[in-house]
Amino acid sequence: MSGPSIAHVARDGSGEWLTPHDLIQHLRGTAQRAAEFARPFHGEAWAERAALWHDLGKFQLAWQAYLRREIGYDDGFPFRELNGHPNHSTAGALLAMGRFPKLGRVLAYLIAGHHAGLYDWRSGEAGSGRDLAYRLEQGEARKELEDSLKADIPEEILFHSGSLPDLRNVPGGRNGFSLWVRMLFSCLVDADFLDTEAYMSPDKAQNRSAYPTLNELKQQFDAHMTELAANAEPTDVNKARASILEQCRAKATNAANLYTLTVPTGGGKTLASMAFALDHAITQGKDRIIYVIPYTSIIEQTAKVYRTAFGPLADAVIEHHSSAEDDGHDELSPAKLASENWDAPIVVTTNVQFFESLFAARTSRCRKLHNIANSVVVIDEAQMMHPNYWQPMMSALDLLRKHYGTTLVLSTATQPCFESVDHYTDPQKHRKGLDGAVELMDDPTCLYTQLKRVEVHLPRNFDARRPWEDIAAEISTYPSVLAIVNTRKDARELFTLMPEGTIHLSALMCGAHRTNVIADIKQKLKDGVPVRVVSTQLVEAGVDFDFPIVYRAMAGLDSIAQAAGRCNREGSLDMGHTHVFMPPKQAPIGMLRKGEDTSITLLTGYTGDPLDIDLFKKYFDHLYYNNELDQHGICQHLRMDGSLDGNTLAVNFRTAAELFKLIDNEDYVPVVVRYKKDENDNTVERGMAILRKGKPERWVMRSLQRYIVNVRRPDAMRLLNKGDLIEVLPGLFAQVADGLYHHTLGLQTDEVTLTPDQYLT
Repeated sequence: MSGPSIAHVARDGSGEWLTPHDLIQHLRGTAQRAAEFARPFHGEAWAERAALWHDLGKFQLAWQAYLRREIGYDDGFPFRELNGHPNHSTAGALLAMGRFPKLGRVLAYLIAGHHAGLYDWRSGEAGSGRDLAYRLEQGEARKELEDSLKADIPEEILFHSGSLPDLRNVPGGRNGFSLWVRMLFSCLVDADFLDTEAYMSPDKAQNRSAYPTLNELKQQFDAHMTELAANAEPTDVNKARASILEQCRAKATNAANLYTLTVPTGGGKTLASMAFALDHAITQGKDRIIYVIPYTSIIEQTAKVYRTAFGPLADAVIEHHSSAEDDGHDELSPAKLASENWDAPIVVTTNVQFFESLFAARTSRCRKLHNIANSVVVIDEAQMMHPNYWQPMMSALDLLRKHYGTTLVLSTATQPCFESVDHYTDPQKHRKGLDGAVELMDDPTCLYTQLKRVEVHLPRNFDARRPWEDIAAEISTYPSVLAIVNTRKDARELFTLMPEGTIHLSALMCGAHRTNVIADIKQKLKDGVPVRVVSTQLVEAGVDFDFPIVYRAMAGLDSIAQAAGRCNREGSLDMGHTHVFMPPKQAPIGMLRKGEDTSITLLTGYTGDPLDIDLFKKYFDHLYYNNELDQHGICQHLRMDGSLDGNTLAVNFRTAAELFKLIDNEDYVPVVVRYKKDENDNTVERGMAILRKGKPERWVMRSLQRYIVNVRRPDAMRLLNKGDLIEVLPGLFAQVADGLYHHTLGLQTDEVTLTPDQYLT
């Protein structure tokens, strides 16, 4: 071969070829980074070895010819006539299997998947592209290794000194094997990305990790909290918030790795939990804080609170969720780069991003996992972790806190039963949870009594359902009132019966629209202007409304409590009132129905306070008992066959990742709607113009997220056939018809009778 093997070649800003990225240097650089990433969980030897062999297939003459041919790089390579696009990620996997008959399969998972994602070992679908055993058994794989070994590869690469650790030391043993492999995989793929980026895009590399330290962030945060305290009115609620903050800080030096924060809605959990997380991270040597939130709408509000608190250091807070704004002009921003691998001091993300990443197989999703190790993870509104995925989520969280240096904080006003349960008559109902938590509040029961600001009024008869007309008439007697219902259809039906001026909120409104409406409602409440609102449950967590009266359609006890949290939030009244009513129909089948049924079972004949802290434990115990906590068998797919002797190590990584979907969007499709935040907002027009040219650039797709409504597939197909929608990209639709997006109700997906002045076009 003429000259050294190369991994990548790029041009400089003037179009001139740079010195190629030497393949041996790339392997060494990736190995050094990967080993460093794996150090917090003692996986250095595994990560380093996988990195040294991950691109072994690039030593093939055919691959070297392919690289030069594809990019037009001519350095006199004498084998340019070799054709094809050879694979390069199988050679190292096969070498590992040959060198380490018992341990090599671990390396094979990592190396073979470093582009395509982790495979199943044997999926039962040979030839499907997901079966690693089948792939390694093919003649093409053997030829790839043989051709690669013909190159002049340094012995330090091929025969790296040192043995691999005993698999019996895997964190968490047999039950922890799959997470350990995904953690190692994260170290490899992030190291590969970063070493490649350092050569291909040095400007990006220089902008990474340009963040203040946690100590610097704490100083800014403490100054902000001192100012808040100085300006706070001496109300009972503010005094309670100050006490909550003090208790969180007092326990921050504790070395425990599992905490609960049980505070009533409106008690200041957002800032108090950050105070704990900062102090704990600094005293315990943690690297970052990850704040996990169920809804995108709450993320935006929470991130805003934190950016205000950190003032000039606000760029240290990165948001990672599907609707993060992206203007397309700042591809090198540290925040955007950090969202790829969470290499930032404070990350605010969603349940979907966090948990689906923990169970992912794709490289882009797994890349961030190693940065969860040695961090403080605050799970806000922890009661909203989906019961059908409860067991795999609990298992992963337990491994993180026991073996990866992660401290967990489960924060909620309605604390579920996270502990293990093994006393049921039916052993199939037992559950393995999180045991030994330290509660951050000295006396949560006393705190709930101290912060009681709402009376909850239950229906006299849970069997007596009421027509919307009666409910609307009753609600309309109040000048300022919030009514929360279970579905979009219910919201529209109730809204149409309410007096003129009533405000509507539902997911048929795009995110940008909802944000504007929520801001308007808050301003009216602040100014003392009477306001009636009909909403779905999207306002129940994190939306800081403060209504004197709230109505809630019968639902799960946690939803009732969250609704009550929008009532007399600041304690300005002696007592607020939340009325629970029986709507005309039951909640839809699924978790909404199960929550409603569980509440009715518990509350029938109950004469105490529905917000009693002890009642929530009973509610969740009943709810979990009556649910399949691993509905899709994910734990079974991730449970390694055999024992940790290296003989089997078979795991279905890809199947488990495909099954772990917190939001099942198969029955829904995204529709870009024609909404403007203001007269100068041209986001949709600009984005659609680019998409029509066939350029679905990442920044365009992200900028349109705030203007998307998810619609039932049958409704979208009907509107498409009528010509009201177009399909701009496979699976992405856009509104083209006038009169389809209503300025109050959002996207109209069925036949409605509205006057022309009510439409947005």
